[in-house]
Amino acid sequence: MKHPIHLETREQTGARLFSPTAGRNKDPIGKVLDEHIPQNAKVLEIASGSGEHGHHFCGLRPDVIWQPSDPDTVSRASQDDWAIERPGQILTSLSVNTMDENWWKDLTEFENIYCANMVHIAPWEAACGLAEGAKHLLNETGFVFLYGPFMEGDDTAQSNLDFDENLKARNPRWGVRKLSAVKHIFSEQGFNLTTRIVMPKENRLLIFKNS
Repeated sequence: MKHPIHLETREQTGARLFSPTAGRNKDPIGKVLDEHIPQNAKVLEIASGSGEHGHHFCGLRPDVIWQPSDPDTVSRASQDDWAIERPGQILTSLSVNTMDENWWKDLTEFENIYCANMVHIAPWEAACGLAEGAKHLLNETGFVFLYGPFMEGDDTAQSNLDFDENLKARNPRWGVRKLSAVKHIFSEQGFNLTTRIVMPKENRLLIFKNS
C-alpha cells in the first residue's frame, strides 16, 4: 500500500479530486453512518481517498469531528481542500498506512474508525493492520465501520466474483475478501460483527463493536 491505486478516472480542480464512486455511494453510506455513529463522536477515517465521504457526512452531522488520513500525498491534499468547507470539523489529513508497524502509536481519542473500499485494493496485511490498530485506538464503546464488497460463500454476487478475478489479474495481492476472514481478524482483536447492511452495487457496510 505504499503506492495506493484507485480503480477509476478522477477529475481534479486544483488539489480537489472528484471520485465517481464516492459521488454515487456517499448518500447511502451517509444515511447508514448517520444512524449508527454516536453524537459528538470523533471519527478516524482510514484511506480517505478524495475526501468526499468525510465532507458529505460532516454536512449531515455538524456534531462530529472527522480525521481523514491516507498514505498518498495527492489524496491528502484533496482531503484538505474539501475540509476548507468544514472548518474546525474536518481536521488536517494525516499520513497513515495500516501496513506500517505501530501505525496507531501517535493517534489518540477516537471513538470510531471508518474505512471504505480499501481492503480489496491493498494487500491482506493492510486489513490485518487496520484490525490491530483498532484494538489499540478504540475503547470499549468503539465501533469500526467497514464498507466494500465481500465474498459471502454461495451468496456471493456474480459481479463480486468477476471483480475479484479482475483485481487479482491487476495485482495478485488484491482481491475481494472473504467475509469470514474479515470477521476472524477483527474477532482476534476483540471486535464482534454486530451489523451487516446490504448496500447498493452488492457492497456491504459492516459494523464491528469492541467487546
